[in-house]
Amino acid sequence: MTRPNLQVALDHSDLPSAIKDVTNVGDIVDIIEVGTILILQAGDQAVKCIRAMYPDKKIVADTKCADAGGTVAENVQKAGADWTTVICCATIPTMKAAAEKIEEVQVELYGDWTYEQAQLWLDAGISQVIYHQSRDALFAGETWGEKDLTKVQKLIDMGFRVSVTGGLDVETLKLFKGMPVYTFITGRGITAAENPAQAATDFLAEIKRIWGE
Repeated sequence: MTRPNLQVALDHSDLPSAIKDVTNVGDIVDIIEVGTILILQAGDQAVKCIRAMYPDKKIVADTKCADAGGTVAENVQKAGADWTTVICCATIPTMKAAAEKIEEVQVELYGDWTYEQAQLWLDAGISQVIYHQSRDALFAGETWGEKDLTKVQKLIDMGFRVSVTGGLDVETLKLFKGMPVYTFITGRGITAAENPAQAATDFLAEIKRIWGE
């Protein structure tokens, strides 16, 4: 089973803070995400800066695009992003338009999406989805459980590469043992740690312990 990637989400409200934090962990993680909040605050300049700092890393622009997929994807691709995200309620034409302008599109799963919709994404050539509990749900006290694992496994069985995110910590990873998760994504679990570099190292070590090198 292939080792899952480790992705850090830069969910900062300003670019200087994001640059400060990514400097500590960018060489440790596999993928760097320019988070939605950061893009809203700093625009494509955030993507350009992270790309300049890490020319060889996979970079995701977490736009959560709902419309104008081709334009949004082209803009972040020109800024240096490899992948971008679209929200699950976006239309298939929006998703396909985005996919034509960038290496890959990831569908963000929020709200009342269905497996019938998911099959349409696959049929359209989009094979990455991100399953997560939103920060608002986590703040409301929700935790990862069997219902989440069942949904993740179903998506994997359908043929998706599934990334998971939302309040992950090192202890959470063992819940997914035996499942071919594509990427574990964490923001504050790394960047808000007392020692972000050590936190990223601990995440990666646990992933390697469970799934191998």
